[in-house]
Amino acid sequence: MKVLLAGLVSCLLISSSAFARDDRVKFPIEPLLSSTKAKQALLSVPVYFAGQPHATPSNTWGEVTTSKKTNAFNKSDQEACEWVLLSAIKALQESALKKGMNAVIDIKSNYKHQEFSSSSEFECGAGKFLAGVALKATLVTLP
Repeated sequence: MKVLLAGLVSCLLISSSAFARDDRVKFPIEPLLSSTKAKQALLSVPVYFAGQPHATPSNTWGEVTTSKKTNAFNKSDQEACEWVLLSAIKALQESALKKGMNAVIDIKSNYKHQEFSSSSEFECGAGKFLAGVALKATLVTLP
């Protein structure tokens, strides 16, 4: 009986890990940020990814992080990742407002604490059931 139970548990563990997925994928930033979806979801706080030009800050609060996940079931990786990126950006914008800042600069992906810096792409962890985005950024006041 113990051998049968051990065999059943082994089969379940092997089959569940075969379906587990945690791919790191990258998608373009600009098409998403200029979309109607972004205009409806985000606040009016300007955001600048690493390497994007912006005015010199007159005040800096400092670096902040956010990590968001979303349901990816029955969604393409891109659809789930774009939705969770918007959620993460909105969290950064809300942090800026709470700290009295008016912009978010130097945004970098930081999925599983591994930094990815790009002015044109973001990184997302895409799985069968969840998608996640982690970001680091600096909150500032721009003139």
